[in-house]
Amino acid sequence: MRIDMTTLAQAYDACPAAADSGTATTTTAKAVYLSLNNGPADAAHNATACQWLEQRLHEARALNDDLPADLEQLEDWIARRSVQVGGEYRRYLQARHDGAPRRYFSGKGHALYFLQHAAPTKLVDGSWLYGLLPRWDDADFRPLIDTYLEELGDGVAEKNHVVLYKKLLASHRCEQWQDAPDEHFIQGAIQLALAYNAEHYLPEIVGYNLGYEQLPLHLLITAYELNELSIDPYYFTLHVTVDNGGTGHARMAVQALRQLMARCGDPAAFLRRVHDGYRLNDLGAGTTAVIAGFDLQAELVRILAAKAVVGQNMHSDYCRVGGRSINDWLADPQQIPAMLAALESAGWIQRGQPAENSRFWRLIQSERAEMFGVFNAYEQQILGDWIASAPGQETVPAPRTPSWRARQRTLDTLGLHHTPRNGPPRGVIRHHPATAAANEQMDSSSAELRQLEMQVAALGSKQAAMDLLLSLMSPARHHSASGLMATRLFRQLMN
Repeated sequence: MRIDMTTLAQAYDACPAAADSGTATTTTAKAVYLSLNNGPADAAHNATACQWLEQRLHEARALNDDLPADLEQLEDWIARRSVQVGGEYRRYLQARHDGAPRRYFSGKGHALYFLQHAAPTKLVDGSWLYGLLPRWDDADFRPLIDTYLEELGDGVAEKNHVVLYKKLLASHRCEQWQDAPDEHFIQGAIQLALAYNAEHYLPEIVGYNLGYEQLPLHLLITAYELNELSIDPYYFTLHVTVDNGGTGHARMAVQALRQLMARCGDPAAFLRRVHDGYRLNDLGAGTTAVIAGFDLQAELVRILAAKAVVGQNMHSDYCRVGGRSINDWLADPQQIPAMLAALESAGWIQRGQPAENSRFWRLIQSERAEMFGVFNAYEQQILGDWIASAPGQETVPAPRTPSWRARQRTLDTLGLHHTPRNGPPRGVIRHHPATAAANEQMDSSSAELRQLEMQVAALGSKQAAMDLLLSLMSPARHHSASGLMATRLFRQLMN
């Protein structure tokens, strides 16, 4: 994939969707996302994705943005935004110190819901820049390519953003994100459509990158409150550091814009498209919208309705609540709210008390729980939070104050704690003794990596090696063992 710098500021003549850009399509964001999530789509699906993206750009052009018209003001603009966000965060911390409740998350279940519903975006983190890798030997593209490589952790699993997020989801059994509403797929679909069509949308990619890499207030608050709820915030605190406006991705985004603008035949047209790309960040369900969309009882009802599909005929007729058998209650998912009310009236559920005080909870969590394994960790958290919340309030009592060790992961002490005397810094990934199955998997992975090394060594040119490596660094593959190694080799060869 090569990007012709002579046509950067022209209309979308080469875009496969250009001829149909005025035609509405019923394609959903989720459909676009899924068609691109496993790698480049075929020509027909990619044309559909381009057409869908054109419609999102049309929507974006109707929005306002705060980008300064004069590029010479960009550094001051970033600095002012940073000062503003920092001031708002200090006020948030002071309010919390004075006794204010959490601003975002009513309880741990709410936070896990957010992690799950933000997953379509987080699991393609950085992908909008993937299509620029073929310009690895062009210094003006270097800030954007460096940004992509850093999103990939430079090939180190413990720093790869997608690896980190996948581990975070798995640790709390929140992997079932595919059923999220369509608006939760919009940002991820935009990123993937840009990733595989960089030759048509370079100005939009530059603008989108400029907006995405700014430090938002919600990132700081999210990290603080996740830590408070005993959820590892490292994925989020990592973004606070790498996106900083002084030396991080925000600064690199400005550098790339200036360098590429200098090569345009029509800078004004290029900049208009940069603004379009910047505004794409405002489409779909953002962080605060996802958080605000949580309803504790509605989520519990959804979970129980899904259980009812397989559990409606699994109960004895002796199991009766409110004069009806459990099988009868579960026969119609619409009856779930009434069943919960019946369980509460019968004393099986004690709302507003610790979950373990409820007989129904002990069916799930006890030494000889009759329903052991029916609910996974996420589902148990939602049920436990709902029981513990007061009826009509659905706010979970505040957890205990985090320990000193837990507070080391907050932003207040980020980077200030010392390395343990007897070992390396404590990382996000916990290392356990290897099992036989793990050793077998490692042997297989090692063989694959050795084969990749031999392939690269056998190629006759640096360009051929880079072409092979970048094919393994796509949004679908960079977080695999071979993708991580390819990223490390790509970085070495690029320098």
